[in-house]
Amino acid sequence: MNTQKRCDGTTRRDFVRVGGLTALGLGLGKFLQLQRAAAAVPVNRWQSAGKAKACILIWLDGGASHLDTWDPKPQAPTEVRGPFDSIGTNLPGIRISEHMPQTAKLLDKLALIRSVTSPFGVHNFAVQYLMTGYQPTPAIEYPVIGSVVAHLRESTGVLPANIAIPHLVSRDAAALGNGFLPNRTKHFSLGSDPGKSDYQVRDLDFFQGLDIARLDRRRKMVQALNEYGSRQSKSTGPADPDLERAYNLIASDRAKAAFDLAQEPRQVRERYTIDPRANLADSNNIGQQCLLARRLVERGVPFVTVNNTGWDNHLNLATYANRHPGDPRSATHALVPGLDKALSALIVDLEERGMLEETLVLVMTDFGRTPKINSTGGRDHWPNCFSVAMAGGGVQGGQVIGASDALGEFVEDRPIHPGDLSSTIYTLLGIDPSHELHTPDGRPIRIGPQESKVIEELLV
Repeated sequence: MNTQKRCDGTTRRDFVRVGGLTALGLGLGKFLQLQRAAAAVPVNRWQSAGKAKACILIWLDGGASHLDTWDPKPQAPTEVRGPFDSIGTNLPGIRISEHMPQTAKLLDKLALIRSVTSPFGVHNFAVQYLMTGYQPTPAIEYPVIGSVVAHLRESTGVLPANIAIPHLVSRDAAALGNGFLPNRTKHFSLGSDPGKSDYQVRDLDFFQGLDIARLDRRRKMVQALNEYGSRQSKSTGPADPDLERAYNLIASDRAKAAFDLAQEPRQVRERYTIDPRANLADSNNIGQQCLLARRLVERGVPFVTVNNTGWDNHLNLATYANRHPGDPRSATHALVPGLDKALSALIVDLEERGMLEETLVLVMTDFGRTPKINSTGGRDHWPNCFSVAMAGGGVQGGQVIGASDALGEFVEDRPIHPGDLSSTIYTLLGIDPSHELHTPDGRPIRIGPQESKVIEELLV
């Protein structure tokens, strides 16, 4: 299956581009101008005592099967159980996929929600609902969680507050992103996959023929013009601080170093890799993506989305398993084992660095997959019941919230809606979900839906 397209044939594409920087530094400068304005908003009055200072969202793009990951049904009929076995975890009586042995050893640090439910089995609506907490409507475009966090949280240093690795995707570019919030809250897409040998972050290098000396001259020219204007208006203050910040991002070796995985010790990179013998530059993309996410939150970025593609698989479920690393027959050969390796490595890494309690880790997806295997040996879209995993950032680990029925078909206990998830995420990040933002025409909109409820048992 072509992992660059979902089942409806729509090509994935970036719906936010911070372009133009490489020509003069002005594209990202404008982006940072807007971001700086957001940082000036006073936030203390709506921040609560949330423990999480940052969030890493691991997005399994396309719809991961709950039955083949977090909620196996070993007693169900073969056509429901599927080709994989389940294994025990360090929580008595709780089992997950046999292809997640490392995560099984750490389940006391995770909370599994097995009763998430949504009415949307179409990708674009489903993604909007999960990433915003609001059901899609033509009346208003709601911002994704990362944009809300970028709007309310001050960023530190020169790195953007909302970063997507390698990009954030949607079928409908206009309906998923910063919504009614200013453009400054849009995510900064790397435009390149850190798990590939040609990885190079977009907009951090100079346009052909432009070097630091020429950019410096252009910056000084803009400063001179601004200083003249300031004298004319008798005002004081920095001369175009946003162009200055864009310049600093391009010129800063420390900023560039944040994206450089080669600076990580080999043993750390191998921890995130399925097969340590493989070429690290081309092995286990989700692992290298999660490692980069850790580097970014470690340097003060409050929200990072890891977009792991390939989960919209309606065909042979064997492609979920790690039949052979690097097998060219399937681009999705290592989906579940890759998630297992990356997630477990991330949790251990964060804990060893003393960062886990202040970093919220989320594993979310569009929806689940059908309990009954289809005629091609795969599973189709199923939003009625699916799973989400959470760790760190004030989450009470070692528990399973909610339950699906015997076939994983419907919620049997404790239904959780995407609005409940988003309100809980905001609460963990110290943001009051009842706080109101405003549309450009002044309409008040709650951060979390009015009907949403915080999942109290998740909070430490």
